[in-house]
Amino acid sequence: MYLALLVIFLQCSELYAQGKAYQVFTFNGVKIKVEPSDKVKNGAPMSIICHADISKNTDFQLKHNFTFFKDGKLVFMTISDKEDARYEIPVAKSADTGDYECRVKAGDKLVISKPIYVWVAGMTKPILTADKKEVSEGEIVKLRCELPKEVPPLEFFFRKIKTNSEPIEKRVAEQNQNFSEMEYYVEAGDNILQFDCFGKRQVKSGWESSQHSNKTLVTVKEPFRKPTLITTPSNNLTEGDIIEFECSTVATEMRGIEIIFQKNRTILNSVRDKKSLKYSTLATQEDSGEYLCKVEQGAVSKTTKLNVFVSELFPKPTLSASMTQLDENKDLILNCSINGSRKANFSILRKSSSGDILLKKSRILAIKVNVNDTGSYTCKAEVKGIVKESKPVRISVYAPVSKPTLSVVSGSPEVVLGKPLQLICHSVMGTPPITFTFYKGNEIKKNVTNDTYATFLDEDIGLNDNGGYKCDARNNHSSGVKTSNILNVTVIVPIRGASLGSVPYGEVEVGSDTAFLCSVMEGSWPIDFKFFKKTDHEVLLHEVREYSDRTIWHKKTMKRKDTGTYYCMASNRASVDVRSHPITISVILAAWQKGVIAAFVLTAMAGAGAVALWWFLRKKKKAKGPSMEMSGSALAPNLTNEKLTRPPSDGNYYSGSGYIEDNENHMKSTDESKGPDLESAEVDYTEVEVSTLDPHRAPEQKGTETVYSEIRKTNNDSMESRHSRIYGHPDAT
Repeated sequence: MYLALLVIFLQCSELYAQGKAYQVFTFNGVKIKVEPSDKVKNGAPMSIICHADISKNTDFQLKHNFTFFKDGKLVFMTISDKEDARYEIPVAKSADTGDYECRVKAGDKLVISKPIYVWVAGMTKPILTADKKEVSEGEIVKLRCELPKEVPPLEFFFRKIKTNSEPIEKRVAEQNQNFSEMEYYVEAGDNILQFDCFGKRQVKSGWESSQHSNKTLVTVKEPFRKPTLITTPSNNLTEGDIIEFECSTVATEMRGIEIIFQKNRTILNSVRDKKSLKYSTLATQEDSGEYLCKVEQGAVSKTTKLNVFVSELFPKPTLSASMTQLDENKDLILNCSINGSRKANFSILRKSSSGDILLKKSRILAIKVNVNDTGSYTCKAEVKGIVKESKPVRISVYAPVSKPTLSVVSGSPEVVLGKPLQLICHSVMGTPPITFTFYKGNEIKKNVTNDTYATFLDEDIGLNDNGGYKCDARNNHSSGVKTSNILNVTVIVPIRGASLGSVPYGEVEVGSDTAFLCSVMEGSWPIDFKFFKKTDHEVLLHEVREYSDRTIWHKKTMKRKDTGTYYCMASNRASVDVRSHPITISVILAAWQKGVIAAFVLTAMAGAGAVALWWFLRKKKKAKGPSMEMSGSALAPNLTNEKLTRPPSDGNYYSGSGYIEDNENHMKSTDESKGPDLESAEVDYTEVEVSTLDPHRAPEQKGTETVYSEIRKTNNDSMESRHSRIYGHPDAT
């Protein structure tokens, strides 16, 4: 029985293990939703629900790991064997707004849901506090606005609310905190102030605003009252009246109080640590306008304004002149008058940089003018202490212009063709402004008004501009126009197209002359010609100035070293150097030099031929005379031995011979009676080398001598005499 139960248990265990080994599941999807909806009011509860849709092959328990994220940050996680999980938010806040998603992991499988956007509408009401409830004008109020339970980034808006005026709003952005602070300056006139604030945050649909905070009330104390400004006798006056101003205030503390009285931007008077200020003056029409009384203490400033009108006692005087432009030594009359012919004290003055110059205390001034009287004149009128001045009158006194001089600015009365010409017209005397007129021929080119001179630039220079230039000068003097002398200007044509040639051209014989011709196509005279030879540097050979478009340079007696490349350069007053193309000159030998060389060569060749012929004949004769050499060979050793063995005192005598040797080692016959037969006999010379013993050297050393045998033959060849001559060989000792 126990055995049967054991078998049954084992079989059941095996079946269970097989079933567990084949547990299979898969995710069909994961969904997330919000209850009650994806838009929740601030403070209401909400739930984030995550559902996993899973399929299994059998009914088995499966653990699910649920993870909730908001804007990518983990907010909640749980493990459950159910396919649903809930993330409960009992009180939803605006900070809970965002994108939610859930992730479900089972075994080694993970599935993520699509995100869902949840909007918690509405923000918490901000709280506003102030560091002071009561302040004085000029002080600072510090405010703090807080949005509890809100999460930054946030924007805060502070408002300053005044009675019967629009709120003054300031904005502050906070990135890291849910509160902000702001300071407000309390200005003069801020009696009772109210402050509030509100906040904003950014959501997907735009900006969401909170409610306005509680209103905070701040009372303001005045350190002093707004000043009062009064005038005596009134603010409507007539010129000549005395006007008095008084500016005053009431302050709790006079220390630091400053009262300033000004007209427009000009300060007329001021006092410190006093409650009032007074200012008086003789009223003139210029005193009409707006006056300002300002009281300042620290950062607080209060002002009061008052308009004053001063009527005219008499109008400004008028100065008239008999003439405003006149010649020197003419009469000038100045007259000062007032409309209505009112009696007044008049004076006439001349304006100067150092101050007005009184000319006469009268309403009329008559003078004979000169150039120094040019200037501005005014007159003044005084009634009841009120002095008024007329507008200035400009008087111009003219001296006549002198005859102008016309010249070229560069100094020389010439211009290069194609270049501009600048002229200057100048008058030594004459009251400016002077009008100068430039003429080219009879054509007006330019009018210039200046002080003493004027310039004219003529950029249209032609080759045929021969009409001359002149200028006129005139001013407002009645004498009229003065004209300069006519200025004739020479037009310089620049050099163009220089060329170089030579006669003869190319090849020149040594010792002959060569003519180099340098010419130009065009150019004004005189022209400077320069001849150069090219070497490793430029060598100037010749230069000349010609009143012509060409020049010839004769170079005498050409030499071989004159071979080379030549060019010429031409220039004139246009200061432009024009260079020709180079030419090459080769200096060759003259005809007679070639003949001498040819004769010398031919002579050398003839001499060489003669020597060759002689050598050939000599060789030929050597080949014919071997028998003669053999017949004379017996005599040669005897002669040689005889000479070598005779004593030195024997002189040139040879024993057994019929000859005596002279100083030139020639043998002469002692018998002169032999006659012409012997002298006319033909002589043959044969060289014989003879070995001799040198008594001063080692026995094995040998020397050689040359023995010449003279063989004289008679005309009939019946007999022959043999004479021997011996010459010392250079190597013999």
